[in-house]
Amino acid sequence: MNTPLFPISPLLPQIQQHLAAQSRLVLEAPPGAGKTTQVPLALLDAPWLQGRRIILLEPRRVAARSAALFMARQLGEEVGGTVGYRIRFENKVSARTRIEVVTEGILTRMLQDDPMLETVGAILFDEFHERHLSGDLGLALALDVQAQLRDDLRLVVMSATLDGERLARFLDAPRLSSEGRSHPVAISHFPARRDEALELQVRRAVQQALAEHPGDVLVFLPGQREIARVQAGLQESLHGDVEVLALHGELPVEQQARVLQVVSDGRRRVVLATNVAESSVTLPGVRVVIDSGQAREPRYDPNSGFTRLDVVAIAQASADQRAGRAGRVAEGVAWRLWPQSQRLEPQRRAEIDQVELAGLALELAAWGSSDLRFLDPPPSGPMAAARELLQRLGALSDSGAITALGRRVLALGTHPRMAAMLLAAPDARSQALAADLAALLDARDPLRQGGDALAARWRALAAFRTGRAPADANRSGLAAIDAAAKQWRRRLRCDAAPPTSIEAHELGDLLAHTFPDRIGFQHPSDPLRYLLANGRSARLHELSDLRGEPWLVASELRFEARDALLLRAAPVDESALRRTWPQRFVTEDTVRWDGERRALVALRETRFDRIVLDSRSAGRVDPQHAAQALTEAVAELGLASLPWTEGLRQWQARVESLRRWMPELGLPDCSDAALLANRAHWLQPAFAGKTRLDALDESSFGEALKSPLEWAQRQLVERHAPTRISVPSGLERAITYGLDSETGEPQPPVLAVKLQELFGLADTPRIADGRVALTLHLLSPGGRPLQVTQDLRNFWENTYAEVKKEMKGRYPRHPWPDDPWTATATHRAKPRGT
Repeated sequence: MNTPLFPISPLLPQIQQHLAAQSRLVLEAPPGAGKTTQVPLALLDAPWLQGRRIILLEPRRVAARSAALFMARQLGEEVGGTVGYRIRFENKVSARTRIEVVTEGILTRMLQDDPMLETVGAILFDEFHERHLSGDLGLALALDVQAQLRDDLRLVVMSATLDGERLARFLDAPRLSSEGRSHPVAISHFPARRDEALELQVRRAVQQALAEHPGDVLVFLPGQREIARVQAGLQESLHGDVEVLALHGELPVEQQARVLQVVSDGRRRVVLATNVAESSVTLPGVRVVIDSGQAREPRYDPNSGFTRLDVVAIAQASADQRAGRAGRVAEGVAWRLWPQSQRLEPQRRAEIDQVELAGLALELAAWGSSDLRFLDPPPSGPMAAARELLQRLGALSDSGAITALGRRVLALGTHPRMAAMLLAAPDARSQALAADLAALLDARDPLRQGGDALAARWRALAAFRTGRAPADANRSGLAAIDAAAKQWRRRLRCDAAPPTSIEAHELGDLLAHTFPDRIGFQHPSDPLRYLLANGRSARLHELSDLRGEPWLVASELRFEARDALLLRAAPVDESALRRTWPQRFVTEDTVRWDGERRALVALRETRFDRIVLDSRSAGRVDPQHAAQALTEAVAELGLASLPWTEGLRQWQARVESLRRWMPELGLPDCSDAALLANRAHWLQPAFAGKTRLDALDESSFGEALKSPLEWAQRQLVERHAPTRISVPSGLERAITYGLDSETGEPQPPVLAVKLQELFGLADTPRIADGRVALTLHLLSPGGRPLQVTQDLRNFWENTYAEVKKEMKGRYPRHPWPDDPWTATATHRAKPRGT
């Protein structure tokens, strides 16, 4: 084997020694260190591996192919021999393969299909700092396998930029760090001109960089659309001796390989890349980086009900990685296209906190347990909403177990909403129509002035196929939708051609399987308003094409303060709803909260899901139904309607703070959002036997609030986030906790104490097992703040003398010693006459 020298090479013996002695390791190494390709090869002959395979997880297809090719060449082999890769729709492995590079979805399927992983000895998680949902899930599943079935399975988490200390604590694993291979990079900002579009700013920066600096230019852009526009502009304006290349995950393999190869003809290159070039692949010859400061990241879009790729500002860690790409071969420069005054978030946020979680909830149901260890646990509110959606889709039972349909949904490998519709099509013609719908839902609106009827988009697609696209249609958009529909038909093994005409309700009848929560019934007294199956309401605009339809299903909504606005919908046939979901049409006696009367009322209701079709009085309120009704009243009125005390709010802040500071404690989510989402579990039992909201007293509410925590967990809260702390004066003083009102992140805990009570104390008191320093509000004898600090030692050494000089005359009866280190702490004034 030809083994080139990499910055990580000196560390490889330590990696081998650690993994010989224990089963987990955290490895930090910057881009270019060689961790992706050299660590797997170094472990191939480890005795503990016993000839089994190494799985290397790569978050991107480009990186998976590139890493496998590099390792295979280093061994003098072709890909598919000792080293192979598996990505979606592409498999290059054989019976000889010992190192298998896979993408995140492939690893999840491997674990779900064969939890024992008997032929696997190690799983290496590369680029874990990107914090993709699939990567977090893969690690959680692997940890469960290691704990329950395979204590000999090695897990290595590798990253270029990562909070390694936190991850090492979470994994209870040693942490190793490697140097990178880099040269100095001069970073500067290249501001946009007034009203200058990003594409024009990039073009100007590239032209100037080529004129002023040697080497190739790497440009980071958010996505394919921006790359295509910039590429077209540069090809028109640059000389023929400069080659402009694109690099993103959707490129054919040959084009990706061409970008990654060393150029021998002397031509300079401009590579326009997405964030795939941040750390996953090596680009030779780059001396200049031009960074837009943007990336397309998954974000939950409540309007569509799906996770979409949105253009967002990158984190500072990503900006530093991008800049470092200019210094891989020699000194380089990095130009940032955002103002120097703009501040970026320090690290990329975990995807699990920003996307819709139906897919995750279904994976956990298939695994048979949701009690997995996640580095950042799934937020309970979105998880509860995800499980509720899956139950409506028929993928989960009422008890939360995965159904036969749920397993088919999982096997289809797309969002559960989309899969439910594709699997509901009863025949080949309906499958072809469902494929059209799936493509339409996943695309930008192809009509410039199409109104709110989804049928208009489908008719435009059908017309495009016959060469008669509407005048207001985007032909390239329709072509992309047509191509996507063909892909869906191939995946479904559907040989039928798409229909050329459809009945009025056909789209809606299929779409109802995608959005069972957005089926709407026309309000009896307001024809533009619709009551939705999820309990919300929506309205049509005045000129809607759908006006007068008794039943609709919405594919896109714009959520507003009161009612959502229906942006896109299709009519649905009530008889089809009754045939498909007879169990969702019910008549029963119920108790509800009447907001106007602020009281409970007993009703006999006929409903479809949460849509009340008919309601009549049913006499007196049954106390057995009151608890649930009062709990739902809190959902309507908000948690503020409950008897909170300052102490209970402080308890909530303590728990939420500890969840961030010490995630290994496994404390449940007690944020306002989680409490509302899980109200039936902790609040409803407290309303038992009560028929009024104000019958719940502070004591009963407090016990209910704390009920999600077991006794041992409550003791941990008291130990690691105490309400009071002893100070050198001998007294106990209160610690005040707080949460950011927007993000819910913990604020620094505050200890307000008179300065004289801390004499003799050298270091700032800490809580949470010493991980969090208290913010000291040092008070005057009169209780006024003198100083705010988290560094008490520095205060005594550098600031105390000035404070003493100013305060001694104002408070002469209180001690102001020259040496606070040896003075006796006190909360009292000096005796008179002293």
